[in-house]
Amino acid sequence: MFGFRYKSREIKPLGSIFAAVAVLGLAGCNDKPAEQANVNRPVLVTTVHYEAESPERSFVGTIRPRIEADMGFRVAGKVAKRLVEVGQRVEPGQPLAELDEVDLRLQAEQAEAEVRAATGVVAQAVAAETRSKDLRLKGWATDAQLDQTKAAADEARARLSRAERSVELTQNALSYTTLTADARGVVTATLVEPGQVVASGQTAIRVARSAEKEVVVAIPETLTLRARNGDAHVTLWSEPDHRYVARLRELAPMADAATRTYLAKFSLPDAGDDVQLGMTATLILADADRERVARVPLSALFSQGDHPSLFVVDDKTGVLTLQPVVVKSYETNDAVISGGVAEGARVVALGVQKLDPAQKVRVVASLSF
Repeated sequence: MFGFRYKSREIKPLGSIFAAVAVLGLAGCNDKPAEQANVNRPVLVTTVHYEAESPERSFVGTIRPRIEADMGFRVAGKVAKRLVEVGQRVEPGQPLAELDEVDLRLQAEQAEAEVRAATGVVAQAVAAETRSKDLRLKGWATDAQLDQTKAAADEARARLSRAERSVELTQNALSYTTLTADARGVVTATLVEPGQVVASGQTAIRVARSAEKEVVVAIPETLTLRARNGDAHVTLWSEPDHRYVARLRELAPMADAATRTYLAKFSLPDAGDDVQLGMTATLILADADRERVARVPLSALFSQGDHPSLFVVDDKTGVLTLQPVVVKSYETNDAVISGGVAEGARVVALGVQKLDPAQKVRVVASLSF
């Protein structure tokens, strides 16, 4: 009797506990679908970025002068003075070096003496010719004598003319003893020193003209067509934020035997004095076709037999918008689009076939593409 009563009192509370747990369990099962219905679908997105269809290519080059002249004396002689140093800027007509002009002055004096002598000979020959003409008119001279005096006078005049030309040549030679700059530029090399004897035409001073500068780069053969027809810009390592317009001036007709590249020279019409010779520059080549395209994963395209589209996501609200796009080409893993969505749009990258434009989504990750 006592044991039975003890067990019946224990069973009653256990039954109440089981009933309460069952009720709570049923309540939890009823709330879970409601919670799941309110949770937005997680998606991976990528950002649309438009750029040139062919990426820009850059090459390292050097700033060089378009014209670098090896200047030398036009006459031989001994160097008396060198008036410039390497790196010095020069102006047109500025003296660069001088020769000893003692010998040339003696030659000039000799030429002037020959002129004076020839002038006297001409006076005598002309007087003799005049007398012969008078005597011939009076019958006291023959035609042969007249012709002889006339020939002597012509020879004397020719010798005087030759002597005068000799004076001009010696004066020019004297002027050649001073080597002057013929254009604005900078001295890049000095190859003579005072006391050195130089020959006519031997390089004495090297001057790089600053009228036009250019950048010299090596172009691979796969990009020679872009170098000829594309757009080129140059940036300096010392001024990376400023771009200079570049124009192809010269492209080597033959590739270098060692590097298999073509030497290209691009002129810089807008380069000023701040662009100094020898600076390191970067040449940027781009295609002349300025059409801009964007690349998206093939898995981002949604198509049901009509036009391919992309699901554009609003990051704030999670609302999906299905927008048709213009696909220019298909690649191995990408689709190249030329329009349809705006720059910077966020589009779903995976699982688009299971999405509904009416549902909302939640961005859980962003793919770098």
